[in-house]
Amino acid sequence: MKDTLKHQGLRNKLVETIKAKGITDENVLKAIGDIPRHFFMDSGFLDYAYQDKAFPIAADQTISQPYTVAFQTELLQIQPGDKILEIGTGSGYQTAVLCKMGAKVYSIERQHELFKKTSKFLSKIGYRAKKLIFGDGYKGLPEEAPFKGIIVTAGAPFVPKPLLAQLEIGGRLVIPIGDEVQTMTLFIRKGAKDFEKHEFGDFRFVPMLEDKN
Repeated sequence: MKDTLKHQGLRNKLVETIKAKGITDENVLKAIGDIPRHFFMDSGFLDYAYQDKAFPIAADQTISQPYTVAFQTELLQIQPGDKILEIGTGSGYQTAVLCKMGAKVYSIERQHELFKKTSKFLSKIGYRAKKLIFGDGYKGLPEEAPFKGIIVTAGAPFVPKPLLAQLEIGGRLVIPIGDEVQTMTLFIRKGAKDFEKHEFGDFRFVPMLEDKN
């Protein structure tokens, strides 16, 4: 796959679009501007890669709208070296944004087809997460906790308690909560059992699947 001047120009326009929608974190904007989003999509859909829209990928999942990726990432307030847990690797685009910003990324994917495809693909194009795991996002990753930030990229009907427990003090969990429509929600851990909650309006995500076994 090639990243041409045309692609770069389209990315610059995309950055202007999400800036106009209120994204101000320069590191987030730079990551969106640098990462070839068309690499993460089927070659038949390259014309859609730099529109500010979600798009279907394998296993009935989607690659999130760039604005949504930027919005969630901005809420995390990432600094280089931060240990971040991502629930829902998906296409790997959000993972790449986190890696580009210097985070140490641990990512869990529930769909085996996507896990196999994305874990090979990400390292091939130079985005190396600390760990890519096939597993149940509702359980988090206790053996690697605590995390500075946790980002959930699917709609959760409720907040999984293990995710709150795996945040370090001062850590931030960004999660869309709801069934048909989700409310983007930020939890900041203030103490062992003390969490501050903020809500940021409605979004639409594919549902977060739970392992019933």
